[in-house]
Amino acid sequence: MVYTTRSARHRALFVGAVAVMGLLTACGNGKDVQSDPVTGSGTAAPATDGASSPGAASSTPSDAGSGSAPGVSSSAPVATRSGDGSASSKDTAAASSRCHTSELRASVGRNDPGAGQENFPVVLTNKSGRTCTLRGYPGAAFVNGSGTQLGADPKRGSGAPATVTLKPGQSAWSGLTFSNPEVSGAKKATPAALLVTPPNERDHLKVTWSGGPVPVSGNSSSVTLTVVSPGTAP
Repeated sequence: MVYTTRSARHRALFVGAVAVMGLLTACGNGKDVQSDPVTGSGTAAPATDGASSPGAASSTPSDAGSGSAPGVSSSAPVATRSGDGSASSKDTAAASSRCHTSELRASVGRNDPGAGQENFPVVLTNKSGRTCTLRGYPGAAFVNGSGTQLGADPKRGSGAPATVTLKPGQSAWSGLTFSNPEVSGAKKATPAALLVTPPNERDHLKVTWSGGPVPVSGNSSSVTLTVVSPGTAP
């Protein structure tokens, strides 16, 4: 048995007590101990108006814009974010120069049929007093007299979108094409009007339809639209 003197035991107890007090002082009661704030970088997705799902809003927008007539999907423009979080000057300029629905007049040109296909130019004319631009696909929908859509949504035809600059009085056109239902055997209907929505706009223009029956379901009932091009016809 190892014998320890009383003074040695007192010194050991004193050292232990000091160590415990130091530990308690360092830890505190949890209220006075704070860690430095942690920061992280991230990119906020552009806000949407509900037309797209949150997942779609965070994706890179296409420059092939579309209109949004009833029953036709639309894609509103989204500014590309620069490094400082502000909209780039290029996208800001494009948005400010875009032709709005209220500045345009819509019409349907003469049919140019061929090989069982009906081909109508849908024309948008700048009726405002300023120069503006169009780019991409318009929206369109055939409707009956009560405004109900006839047939499926038009599909996008092939083509590379290009910006069309319209001075006051100038026009751009998009090709509206479908198979003649008398030839294809598709179920047909005769619309009362065609609703046309300019690219990247939400309001539509109503044009009286005088082009005869259109396919609404069944075989070869697809209707296609092309990107806008300068002029009033091919």
